[in-house]
Amino acid sequence: MEEYILQQAAAYARDCREEQRALLCTLARLPAPTGAEEARAVFCRDWLHAQGMPQARIDEAGNVVCLLGDPDARDLAVFAAHTDVVFDDRTPLPLREEGGRLWAPGIGDDTANLVNLLLAGRYLARHRPALPWGVLLVADTGEEGLGNLRGTRAVFDAYGDRIRAFYSFDLYLPTCCCTAVGSYRYRVTCTTRGGHSYHDFGAPSAIHQLCGLVTDLCALQPPAGTTYNVGRIEGGTTVNAIAQQAEMLYEFRATDQPSLEAMDALFHRTLDRWRDKGGTLTAERLGVRPGNGPVDAGALARFTAHSAALIRACTGREADTAPASTDSNIPLSRGIVANTIGTVTGGGLHTRQEWIDPESLPTGLQLALALMLDPPAL
Repeated sequence: MEEYILQQAAAYARDCREEQRALLCTLARLPAPTGAEEARAVFCRDWLHAQGMPQARIDEAGNVVCLLGDPDARDLAVFAAHTDVVFDDRTPLPLREEGGRLWAPGIGDDTANLVNLLLAGRYLARHRPALPWGVLLVADTGEEGLGNLRGTRAVFDAYGDRIRAFYSFDLYLPTCCCTAVGSYRYRVTCTTRGGHSYHDFGAPSAIHQLCGLVTDLCALQPPAGTTYNVGRIEGGTTVNAIAQQAEMLYEFRATDQPSLEAMDALFHRTLDRWRDKGGTLTAERLGVRPGNGPVDAGALARFTAHSAALIRACTGREADTAPASTDSNIPLSRGIVANTIGTVTGGGLHTRQEWIDPESLPTGLQLALALMLDPPAL
C-alpha cells in the first residue's frame, strides 16, 4: 500500500465534501424500486456525461456502464453499486436531516455507496492514472429482492471473459464481504375445490394444506449452515368459506452451491408428499442467487486481505468479512475474486428509517478511490 495514494484520495474526498452531500441528497430523493430504476439510471448517465465521460451509457438491462482507461484493455476490474432500493415508492422519497444524521429509505443501501462510486470514477477520468487493467464503472439494476441480480448478470454476460476482479460498493463500513450467501426463492400455490365451512366441513382447504406443508418444511434437517424462511402466506376469502386458494413465499439460503442443491431436493420431495391430499400444488421458482463457486481460495484471501488493509488504513477499523447476499454473488459463483465493501456508516438497513452519518462520507470516498488507485497483485 502506497501512503501517497491514501493522501491523494483523502485530499480529493475533502475537496468533494459539499458536492458529495448535495449529490447524495439529490439521488436519495429519486424513486428507484427494483425493476423501475430508470430515473436514477438516467441521472447517473447524464451526470457522468457532464463530468467528461461521454462513453457512459445505459445497457439493455438498465445498467449505467462506463469504461475508463484503455477501451481495448484485455483485463477489467469492475466497480459497481446498485441503483435500486427495496421500497416501491414511485414518487420522490422522503429525506430529512435530524440528530446529525441523514434519513431516507435506501440512503445507505445503496445510494451513498453509489455517490462514492460516481465521484471516485470521476477522479480516474480526470487524472487517468496508470493501472494494470481497465476500470468498468457500473451503476447496476435489480440487486434487491426479486431483481435476482439481473444487472450484474448482464455485465458478466457482456464482459465476463475480461473481468479479473469485482468490487461491489454496498452495505456499511467496515464491511468487506468475500463469501456469497446464495438463495433459492419460490412461490408455492395450493388450490382446492373449497366449499361452505359448515355444509362442506372436511373438504380440503388450501390454507390447511399449505399450513401442513409449512409444518413439514420446518421439520426438515437442512444441510449445515443452511437457513430457510416462509416470508409471506395468504389465502382464502372469508371466515365461513373453505379456502380454495392459498400461496406462500419460501426461500432457503446457504454459502455453497451443493448445500443449496441439497436443500432444493428436500424441498421438492416434501412438496411431492402433499400433492395427493385433495388439492393442487404448484411451485414457481422466483429467483436464484448462486453461492460461492470454484474461486481460488488463495487468490480470494489475498484479494480480501488487500481490501481489508485499505479499510484499516482509511478507518482505523478491522474489516467485517461476514457472508452476505450481494452483487458479488455472481463473480464469486463464477470463480472470480470479489469483495462487497461498505463506504458509509449507517443503520436501519431495509427499513424506512434507514440513516447514514454524513461525516463518514469523505472517509468512504477515500476508501473507494484508494481501492481503484491501489489494485492488488493477483
